[in-house]
Amino acid sequence: MYTNQRSKTGLLLATVALVQFMVSLDLSVVNVALPSIAAELGFDPVGVTWVIHAYALPFGGLLLLGGKAADRLGRRRLLLAGLALFGLASFLGGLAQDPAQLVAARAAQGVGAAALAPAALAMLTAAFPGGRERVKAFGVWSAMNAAGGALGVLIGGVLTEFAGWQWVMFVNVPIALAALALTARGIAPDAPARPQGRPDVLGAVLATAGMTFLVFGIIRAEQRGWTAPPTLAVLVAAAVLLAAFAAVERTTRRDPLVRPGLLANRSVAAANAYNLLLGGAMASAFYFVSLYAQRVLGTGPALTGLQFLPLALGVIAGSVVAVKLGYRMAARTLLTGGGLLTAAGFAWFAMISPDGRFLTDVLGPAIVLGVGFGVCLGPLVATATAGVAPAETGTASALLNSSRQIGAAIGLAALGTAAHHRSGPRPDPASLTDGYALGLWLGAAVFGTAALIAFAVLPKSDKP
Repeated sequence: MYTNQRSKTGLLLATVALVQFMVSLDLSVVNVALPSIAAELGFDPVGVTWVIHAYALPFGGLLLLGGKAADRLGRRRLLLAGLALFGLASFLGGLAQDPAQLVAARAAQGVGAAALAPAALAMLTAAFPGGRERVKAFGVWSAMNAAGGALGVLIGGVLTEFAGWQWVMFVNVPIALAALALTARGIAPDAPARPQGRPDVLGAVLATAGMTFLVFGIIRAEQRGWTAPPTLAVLVAAAVLLAAFAAVERTTRRDPLVRPGLLANRSVAAANAYNLLLGGAMASAFYFVSLYAQRVLGTGPALTGLQFLPLALGVIAGSVVAVKLGYRMAARTLLTGGGLLTAAGFAWFAMISPDGRFLTDVLGPAIVLGVGFGVCLGPLVATATAGVAPAETGTASALLNSSRQIGAAIGLAALGTAAHHRSGPRPDPASLTDGYALGLWLGAAVFGTAALIAFAVLPKSDKP
């Protein structure tokens, strides 16, 4: 009986890890292919960014609704639906013949990801409620999460250069099919949580609209500036909608989308604040280092992707360290130490020079940053879902995914704007390097702030 139970939880862990690898891979694999996509499908320089934004809008906007649906309808059911939609959209995206078709496929991918990401993480949380097995499970999850993001740059570069941009979409199809097969054949259906009333339709509409407007406002800020009237109008609308959502959740007699008491949980609140900052800093790191390699050092797409491999290996090593230390140390200690180590990696990266080389300007800081990031991930996810009622694990997982997604959008827009302003309108390699260095210094400050939050807010004795 014990062996059979371990086999079932092992299969579930493998499935969830594969799902998270696919989601993380998709967030980075497309970036390297954007110039090829623009040239072949006829995107203009601004329009091609919607290959990224069309995914981010529904993913960020629908995550809370996806998490609640996982709790009410069943996590396995929603995971299967999300995987099917994600795989189909990836296949159709690879067949796209014009910009509209590709943007539509990317939007469908975002909807699928908003369903499967919180469902998969909620399944993991329920299967490993505590102890050594929980530490190990979240270590595996975090390694696959970060490895997917880092390897996505490598895989995207190689596929774009040697097979064509279409394969950055097609690559998701076999992964989605494998995850579907594992889920359908090896994971038993779970019983949906007993509803505490009728669905909170108004709250769902306000949250989805507010999150969508927020992501769209950040996109507009990146393209037109933070003080442009259209940007301000969208951000104000987002603030009004989210404020109305908070008011509805406090007063509704229906089953709320997000119970207000959930965010009153000290660990949940601190973990999501940490995750917001982590998302902003790490998205910027991939962006600045990739541009530095290609625009300053003159590295091609495939080789640029290969140069991210040490960072991916560092993340995996950091995740192993977190598992080893997680048996004895509190999450507060790991998140503080890992955050400071990651900040040090950012600071080292910020010392790049216009005539730099991979061995002197990229390799060392990539390893330090990767190890620090890997140390953070497992304890962060475990903390964000610790002590949460079984009926709310989907919601808690969606909150964590939302904070990462919103943080990445805000961080990339804000730090990218600062870097581009420093580089100037007609940048040369020296001014480009100066701008990227500023962005990386700001990333170090952001991660230092995250470490301070972990140290000041999280309890001293709780284990991940």
